[in-house]
Amino acid sequence: MYHRKMRRKLGRKSEHRIALLRNLLKSLVLHKRIQTTVMKAKEASAFSDSMIELAKKGDLHSRRVLIARLGCSETAGLLIKEIAPQFKDRKGGYTRVLKLGYQRPGDGGQKAILEFTAAFESTQEKRAKALEKKKKKAEKEAAKEAEKAAEAVKEKKPAKEKAKAKAEKPKEEEKPKSKAKEKEPEAESSDSGTAEKKEGEKKGGFLGTLRKFLKGDE
Repeated sequence: MYHRKMRRKLGRKSEHRIALLRNLLKSLVLHKRIQTTVMKAKEASAFSDSMIELAKKGDLHSRRVLIARLGCSETAGLLIKEIAPQFKDRKGGYTRVLKLGYQRPGDGGQKAILEFTAAFESTQEKRAKALEKKKKKAEKEAAKEAEKAAEAVKEKKPAKEKAKAKAEKPKEEEKPKSKAKEKEPEAESSDSGTAEKKEGEKKGGFLGTLRKFLKGDE
């Protein structure tokens, strides 16, 4: 029986109507402001107010009830974390319906805007800002890496030049060393000859004197 049930059917069956209200609330939570027909906006406003009342409790049971009624844990989390804290001091009137002054050209349905009564920043804007921050960070990191690469290239050049200079120096020093080595054996041979001569003279003089003494020449 249909006693004391003042809700609108919206020309849909119960399952289709529940899915419609869920989708309207999800888009409202994401964008914080949506545009639809007046009847849908009024029904979605009542549904979203009841869901915000649950989200204000913030306990595990209310979270589970929200997930069961919305069919989306992400939307339930956003309601509890972002939207419900803004309505702590209120006891109702979380959303409002603003009628627009024109009708839809296809079927003549009157258009309206459904939005929260508190000021919120849409999740899309937040995501866009986060993406911009990430891009800026990536650009800064890329610039730092490019600077480091340029500094590394600059450091490598003098290192290569030093290596080349070291490789060229031994070639230049090898020639005088070889000459010095050639001179050294000659000097050693001359020194050895003079030493032998001196020793021979010394030995010859002593022996000669002995021989002369023994022969009686003196």
